[in-house]
Amino acid sequence: MTGRYDTFVIGSGPAGQKAAIQLAKGGQKVALCEQLKQIGGACVHQGTIPSKALRERAVERGKINARLKERNMAELANDISVVELIGEMSDVVAAHDQYMTDQLKRNDVDIIHGRACFVDDKTIDVLSNTGQNMRYQAKYFVIAAGSKPRHPDNIVVDHENVYDSDSVLTLAYLPQSMVVLGGGVIACEYASIFAMLGVRVTLIDRYPQPLGFLDHDLTAAFVRSFERRGGVFLGEVEVVRSGFDGLSQVETELADGSVVRSDKVLCAQGRVADLDALKIANAGLHLDERQLLKVNEHGQTQVPHIYAAGDVVGPPSLASASMEQGRHAACHILNVEVGQLSRVIPSGIYSVPELASVGLTEAQAEKEYGHVVIGLAQFKEIARGHIANAQDGMLKLVVSADGIVRGVHVIGVHATDLVHIGQMGMLQQADVHTYIENIFNFPTYAESYRVAALHAAARLRAELPADRSKSA
Repeated sequence: MTGRYDTFVIGSGPAGQKAAIQLAKGGQKVALCEQLKQIGGACVHQGTIPSKALRERAVERGKINARLKERNMAELANDISVVELIGEMSDVVAAHDQYMTDQLKRNDVDIIHGRACFVDDKTIDVLSNTGQNMRYQAKYFVIAAGSKPRHPDNIVVDHENVYDSDSVLTLAYLPQSMVVLGGGVIACEYASIFAMLGVRVTLIDRYPQPLGFLDHDLTAAFVRSFERRGGVFLGEVEVVRSGFDGLSQVETELADGSVVRSDKVLCAQGRVADLDALKIANAGLHLDERQLLKVNEHGQTQVPHIYAAGDVVGPPSLASASMEQGRHAACHILNVEVGQLSRVIPSGIYSVPELASVGLTEAQAEKEYGHVVIGLAQFKEIARGHIANAQDGMLKLVVSADGIVRGVHVIGVHATDLVHIGQMGMLQQADVHTYIENIFNFPTYAESYRVAALHAAARLRAELPADRSKSA
């Protein structure tokens, strides 16, 4: 069986889905190939959607337990299984899958389920889920195959005792103890979620602090919150090996000779592009030194009619950025002019508590602009924080000497939403007066911007010479 398309999109995650719909709206005949039975890729079925839904369940249980404790009542039993928690998420995942499928069909995108591999740069074979071999040809291709967990040689991932970030949601029960290997976004999200669920979590990383790309104040606040919930962070530690002891626990041996024993281990030491089965060499493609596909500003690979977007091209590896990369690639194929991808890209980390950041950290701003000041707003100073009993959070503005806001960093409830106010301001080169001289609803967490801006303006006046701080 042979089919012909204008563009053949590989992968139905955020990048592939948006590329396919944009191309179809542009009048192309488009196929979208997904090897799973469902649409959405790891984002919907193993990553973004399920993990965030699990986080919400964990936070809900935490709030209930806090109220029970205030009333000297017994907390919720911790014998709930992960399967039960995941069961609550199945409706969310199914609804999102159906929404995306309907959207693709409304736009006349042909959905093909099967495993794809290149024959040459214009031809691709697909082995369907029913075992049927199909061949397709296209003028253009968009590779959006996503990523898979990285399995270091010294970690024995068996998906029964030692899990990766895809299989951890298959846990049959909540363990009493867990070791999480890694200090990145996925590791910290799951470590904090399981700690909230009452699991004794040990987070182990080779770097001094987790989430090292974040502003230092956010990282420090995250570690304090994690440790208040009973978590333990071990930094600057090398793991020699980790595997099941053959009896009842997992042993994680460290370079200093010590061994950390736990019921389960989660290996969350990064993800790699999922391109093994695609046989990209047949299309004239090769991976770079980071095992990623190198693309230009339009998403083109070294073979100009083959594009790539999402996790296969590397950082920022965010669902939001991947969607835009897919759309930009599609627009270039359609010869539709679009602006450059914004460099003001916010990051959101759905740990407990939430973390979000946009722009420069304090250290980065000092390196680029010299002297900077910071403005802080603690949620305990905000009326909404007291009303909602959510005072454990803060908003930080990083401001250069000219009063321009160069970075926004938030930790606490609604952090991943709040950061977008700062993002919009930064796109307009807003200074502290933008946040001081405008009115925010009261009581809201958003008024943290005004409190932080007032703090920053006061520091500008106090710390900088008069001729440099007039605007503040």
